[in-house]
Amino acid sequence: MSSQSRPLPEGGKILPITRWGTPVMHHELRDVTVYDDELRTLVADMTATMYAANGVGLAANQVGRDLKVFVFDCPDADHERVTGVVCNPILTLPEGVDRQLDPDDEGCLSLPGAFVECARPDRAWVTGTDENGDAVAFEGTGVLARCLQHETDHLHGTVFGDRVPNRLRKKLYKQHEQVAELYPDDWPVSPATDED
Repeated sequence: MSSQSRPLPEGGKILPITRWGTPVMHHELRDVTVYDDELRTLVADMTATMYAANGVGLAANQVGRDLKVFVFDCPDADHERVTGVVCNPILTLPEGVDRQLDPDDEGCLSLPGAFVECARPDRAWVTGTDENGDAVAFEGTGVLARCLQHETDHLHGTVFGDRVPNRLRKKLYKQHEQVAELYPDDWPVSPATDED
């Protein structure tokens, strides 16, 4: 399964990013069953929002929508940029001797400004459909592997803070509290303010 970059739609509008603690962030989302202009508009808006927030991925519940779709623009382990849209993703991770954990820092646009180490498998495969209903498949290594896992988690109501030990979760929330005032409620519609 090769990662074939798919162009992301342009012309979307920037939406406010939903924060952790909002109910839509913490339950499994609805499957995409209708591939129409409304879905394509949502995907374009998600793409614009991801770029405005300097993110590498964004799930629909991060803009308040209960729908299993995410967008991403992320480098793999070879620093190749891979972009795409995935609806109703099915995630496959290596098992047994092939399972190697990558204990790197992770953050989330829905808890902006905070990062802690979160060990995840260093390779991931996702299959699903794009916003037009066409089949897509992506193989992720490096940051892309982490991104595919992180975004698929979102669609099942899991935030990465659920995957780290209590000590790191407390550190994560403390970091976020220290910078929360830099991010307006409607961020990134209104830009973050500088720390200086």
